Amino acid sequence: MADVSVTRVSSRGQVVIPSELREGFKEGEKLIIIREGNKLLMKPAKDFDKNIEQDLVFARRTEAALKRYEKGEHIEMDFDEFLEQAKKW
Repeated sequence: MADVSVTRVSSRGQVVIPSELREGFKEGEKLIIIREGNKLLMKPAKDFDKNIEQDLVFARRTEAALKRYEKGEHIEMDFDEFLEQAKKW
């Protein structure tokens, strides 16, 4: 499951990556940011060519799921039920 956090854009257009999401990133590391509509996808530049299409599909599915959740269109289930459903994906 994806980790989710909230941050803000500063008046200078800067965005802080929340500490809980920075694991694995090194200071000074170059990042690629891809904008598709109102979605941003960020990944290390060294990994740019790896799985980019899957990343974009994941971003689209995550946004759609968040919209459904915000509308109350979600299903609650325990962990084992979730794993059974995930196997069907």
